[in-house]
Amino acid sequence: MSISVSHISKNFGAFTALDDINLDIPEGELVALLGPSGCGKTTLLRIIAGLEQADQGDVFLKGDKVTDKPVKNRHIGFVFQHYALFRHMTVLDNVAFGLRVKPRKERPSEAGIVKKVHALLELVQLDWLNDRFPDQLSGGQRQRIALARALAVEPSVLLLDEPFGALDASVRKDLRFWLRNLHHELNVTSVFVTHDQEEAMEVANRVVVLNNGRIEQQGSPSDIYDHPANAFVSQFIGQTNVFDLDEQGTDWLEAAGLLTPHQEGKIAHVRPHDIVIQKSTADNDAFVTLKNWQHLGSLIRIELIKNGSSDSNAAVYAEMPNDQFKRLQLSKGDKVELRIRHAHWFH
Repeated sequence: MSISVSHISKNFGAFTALDDINLDIPEGELVALLGPSGCGKTTLLRIIAGLEQADQGDVFLKGDKVTDKPVKNRHIGFVFQHYALFRHMTVLDNVAFGLRVKPRKERPSEAGIVKKVHALLELVQLDWLNDRFPDQLSGGQRQRIALARALAVEPSVLLLDEPFGALDASVRKDLRFWLRNLHHELNVTSVFVTHDQEEAMEVANRVVVLNNGRIEQQGSPSDIYDHPANAFVSQFIGQTNVFDLDEQGTDWLEAAGLLTPHQEGKIAHVRPHDIVIQKSTADNDAFVTLKNWQHLGSLIRIELIKNGSSDSNAAVYAEMPNDQFKRLQLSKGDKVELRIRHAHWFH
């Protein structure tokens, strides 16, 4: 089922949560609403679900206007960050709940409900826990049960609010790939909220970046990362070095191969992987010193400082594969030469 929101605005007192939002989500797409805390992403999700009413604007599901329809008539599955499982019910009963409270005419037989629940528990690879209670499960298991419960009523749209936010890093990573694979299998139009850029980039087909109640950019993960629409997106998605040419000068950047445009007020954004470094062969000509580095597994993040700078915030960061760093045999205090391969320019 496709989702469309048209000119949605929402205020909480003097605070503007959403400001004239327009968004179309095709059927079967997996979309991430990404942005910092307070940007409006959860409010937008709740308005789509019918859990919150917009001050103005409309919501359409498969072309039908549902702005004034209650939650129960929107055929939407919702997964909350903190699971919201019934602690006094077994796993099987939790998943069956939505089916058992259907109107009598729509309710399957008890045997049909149990059969369907077992099928869903097999889908989320937890049927062996069907007689356990939520308190006997791990966080990752509870989140998968919450997802199975949302899927039990066969929703046309699945909405997830920070679904992995309460989990530790290793479990989150496992569940990201699991959710993406599950989506491919079920092909249910899905929208999930996250403030974790890595999560959005790994899981979603399309990323919608919000800030201050507005959509800054939307597109595929590669589009968002490789072609940021503005300075906010460039800094929010991934790591970036920001060079304000009016403040920092251009001599050392031009020496690194950065071709500066002949305009005032231009700011260069350079990704760490777009900075190539090598040990300087002439100390007097080098502009930069290697200050430190951090081991990130297969990557090394290198902290550089412009010679003569006393500003601790003026560090420049580069990244390279671990084996390449070892070949360069760099040490703290080494003078290095930079080559900047690519930059994004913003005012």
